Amino acid sequence: MKKILSLSLGVALLLSACTEKDKEPILAAGNAPQITSPANGASIVLAESTAGELASIFSWTAAEFGFQAGVNYTLELDKAGNNFGDPITVGSINALELDNVTQEKLNNILIAGKDLPAEEFSNVEFRVVARIGTAEDLPVLVSSTVTIQVRPYTVVINYPFLHVPGSYQGWNPADSTTVVYAPRSDEKYEGYLYYSDGDAKYKFTKGPTWSNNWGDNDNDGSLEPSGADIPLPSGAGVYRINADLNALTHAAVRTDWGLIGSATPGGWDSDQTMTYDQASRKWLITLDLVPGDIKFRANDAWDINLGDNDANRKMEYGGANIAIAEAGNYTIELNLSVPIYTYKITKN
Repeated sequence: MKKILSLSLGVALLLSACTEKDKEPILAAGNAPQITSPANGASIVLAESTAGELASIFSWTAAEFGFQAGVNYTLELDKAGNNFGDPITVGSINALELDNVTQEKLNNILIAGKDLPAEEFSNVEFRVVARIGTAEDLPVLVSSTVTIQVRPYTVVINYPFLHVPGSYQGWNPADSTTVVYAPRSDEKYEGYLYYSDGDAKYKFTKGPTWSNNWGDNDNDGSLEPSGADIPLPSGAGVYRINADLNALTHAAVRTDWGLIGSATPGGWDSDQTMTYDQASRKWLITLDLVPGDIKFRANDAWDINLGDNDANRKMEYGGANIAIAEAGNYTIELNLSVPIYTYKITKN
């Protein structure tokens, strides 16, 4: 499956962000450098097929401190609107351009360091910080901000998963669409699967064959190697399926999802029913919203609810409310078919 993630530069980039934000620059008198390329408002599309090519050549004018000195220039970026409260260094050089920023490098910064969504444009702010030498406590000159639209690409990795073959899909252990995932690689698997047959039975297999499989001999929530078929507990529908191979336990809960919150017509008192689309494997709803907050919850109760703690369109159980800034008609998607649950809000 896909996850927006970089394994190669993530730790280094995050450490860079921490060191940059810990110290406020001491502004000096003089003419600050100004970014000349790319231009404010430019767009950059990153692609995995051209990952080794340059994202752009970043260039700027010379800083003038009022006396002759060797000047070190640092190109920084941050999310638009963050006022460089958490900048990440793109590169540093004693020259007026940075010509080694590949698409892969910029993509890693935006995905791992800034957690921006892939396959869509986000506004990213760039600035150049000029220092005499490299010491953090020396006076600096800071350029004006340039805002660029950048579209990162998705980095593909493989999550551990279990196949869930059953009568609902032809007892096919090789079906890659009927699987549950362990995002932490901890042998604790979860996923949401649609069962069109209310009398369906299923099992778990590790791998696309029956060589390693688990069932439940007594239908008591415990797993046994090569155990009996597991029946659905309450008819057809979308189920949250859990399997823990450490404790050898499993669970299945039927879920019907809704939208709730102060931005919805029912406020926090009643859910707005979402519809499951079998083709896209997403929950959908189109409705009028007002400024306020929303969350997703299952079965008109708070036992299973999803929010967004980091405002990055990735969901957490019991997560924070999601803000709706403007009134209007919206289409909202909830995607539970991926290891890290996501949502999308589109104003119509």
